[in-house]
Amino acid sequence: MDRDALRWAIWVCFRELKQLLGFADSSARKEEAVKRVAFVGLTYTMRDRGAGFGAAPAAGRYPGVMTRRPALALAAALALAGCSRNTPAKTPMPPTEEAGPRKPAAGRKAFVPVKPVAAKARPSGATLRIGAGQFFSYALPEGWRVGEDGQFALSLVAPDQKAFTVMVGNAGIPPGYDPGRFVYEKIMALRPAGLQLGPGRPARPVAGFAQAAEYDVAFIGANGRPHRGVAKCSVTGSYDTYVYAMTAAVSEADQWPGYARWLPAVADQISATNGAAFGVRGIMAQNLKNSVAFGEAARQYREWSQKTWQQVTDDRNASVDRRNEGVRDVLGGTTPYANPFSEARTVELPQTHAHYWMDRQGNVVGTDDPSADPNVGSTGEWRRLERTR
Repeated sequence: MDRDALRWAIWVCFRELKQLLGFADSSARKEEAVKRVAFVGLTYTMRDRGAGFGAAPAAGRYPGVMTRRPALALAAALALAGCSRNTPAKTPMPPTEEAGPRKPAAGRKAFVPVKPVAAKARPSGATLRIGAGQFFSYALPEGWRVGEDGQFALSLVAPDQKAFTVMVGNAGIPPGYDPGRFVYEKIMALRPAGLQLGPGRPARPVAGFAQAAEYDVAFIGANGRPHRGVAKCSVTGSYDTYVYAMTAAVSEADQWPGYARWLPAVADQISATNGAAFGVRGIMAQNLKNSVAFGEAARQYREWSQKTWQQVTDDRNASVDRRNEGVRDVLGGTTPYANPFSEARTVELPQTHAHYWMDRQGNVVGTDDPSADPNVGSTGEWRRLERTR
């Protein structure tokens, strides 16, 4: 009991320093920090546990237990703070230059100085030159060259020929044509091996187009090395045909991580500046020619239809007239005869005679004798009348 009573002050001090002052949470590692923590413990001990060393023992907070407050509590605080050993304070000295690496302190792992390795130069698209050809405008990176500049395609090639961008397109594409199929066909024109096309994703179209889809591409180039890149198909439509254009940024696979940051943006800068690009003007001319031909065919059809309808109407009217005349002949007992002196006129005569003759004055004579001729013994000219039906 006496020994426990002698240690009681230490236990109480530990408890209050840890729970009330937060000494249990201290993570001090340097000498100065440890000294500050010890000073806080010393201040607390002198204020709360006595006026100084040598103070008379007094009853503790716990009845029946005598505590030796100052000395034992202070010793406990110093032990808790890690300052029980007497170590002289070190005055910080300015760093001095040494020929070799600094010797590691005891208890620490040795570090070996390492010289950074110069990074491999990667292409950057910081310097761009705006250029324009007959059909396209483009942004040309420093040192790059224009590979192809035609009506349907434009390509830009890196100085080491290990990367390129290309724009190729066509007009007159039918509605509903798959953009992925268009990209596949255009890249296959480069004659790659093992072409692989990733799934399509929506993308921002290039200038002058309405919508676009983007695909990751991978293939083995003509030099036998693997290539990677990204290809975009932009689409715009007019009437019943569409214009498709593919922009692609491709490099050898080991260089693609450096190019992927800026080369697709360079490919997107290519834009058509001539109405004849992708054959659009030719399609327009063909459409115009087709429209003119269609208009001419429509005009001829209208004329033929009108003429045919007029003929049908005339035939119908003539049929009605003949039918009416036949009815009239039956009911009225008359027969129409052609006027021998006027082809445009007919003469209605009764059915009392089988044969009729007419002179120039319009006089008509009838007879049942087929051999009779009124010209015999007459000074006038008589002509036989013929029935019109």
